Amino acid sequence: MRDFIMAKFRVACVQNCAGEILQDNLNKISELVFAAAKAGSDLICLPEFYSVLFRNDYEYVSDQFTWKDHYVLSHAKELAHKNKVWLLVGSIPVLDGHKTVRNRSVILSPAGEVVDYYDKIHLFDVNIKDGQTYRESDYVQRGDRLVVSDLPWGKLGLTVCYDLRFSHLYRLLAQAGAFFITIPSAFTYKTGEAHWEVLVRARAIESGSFIFAPSQCGVRTWGRKTFGHSLIVSPWGEILADGGRNEGFIMAEIDPLAVKKVRKMIPSLSNNDIFRASF
Repeated sequence: MRDFIMAKFRVACVQNCAGEILQDNLNKISELVFAAAKAGSDLICLPEFYSVLFRNDYEYVSDQFTWKDHYVLSHAKELAHKNKVWLLVGSIPVLDGHKTVRNRSVILSPAGEVVDYYDKIHLFDVNIKDGQTYRESDYVQRGDRLVVSDLPWGKLGLTVCYDLRFSHLYRLLAQAGAFFITIPSAFTYKTGEAHWEVLVRARAIESGSFIFAPSQCGVRTWGRKTFGHSLIVSPWGEILADGGRNEGFIMAEIDPLAVKKVRKMIPSLSNNDIFRASF
């Protein structure tokens, strides 16, 4: 079992407004990652689909997103290596067969090496009351495994966006040893305004974990509006940083010992009683 250094570190969450021009988005991300690294970040987290956000999901089914020769992943590896930081590649489309992709989150070491990856399990198939309909499952294959990766300061659990609504996932990650959990997102403005903050804080409190939730912001040319408000939240549910509505990054100092203190005060993760309801 790996020994972790229970030292404080700095995490940054990048917030961008990705459109349909991939290289423009990557240029902006490069600027923000460089700035966050220069400010002293040890771990930098990017949002869901930070490299390109198409109007239609079928546009992600492209050879440019094959895992072996993935241009965006190669760019991210170079960013991690150049800036000597741990980098959460929030999520990228990865071609899976001829008709579908995976919505994949990747953790990179400061050497630019893939440490592990997670494919989004819960897909965004919803009908929002303002008339918007999303069917992520039409072109995205769901993942089938939970992922907890080793960082120098403790274990990191990986999730993506809509996973946020499934509390059991965060409990399982915490019980598997995660001290920190990431939620890269591109939350719609409608659902974000109503639910984003309360859900992120709830997942932190329930799991006794730090939550790093980088999120996309802004409005695309075809009208899709994302909520922004990237959050860094403590195991006690305190908001340590909020990204607001504009592009940029937020940063906070993280003390892994805070996780141990909170879980000792409220040891809910060790309570696994199952009650059978009678109706």
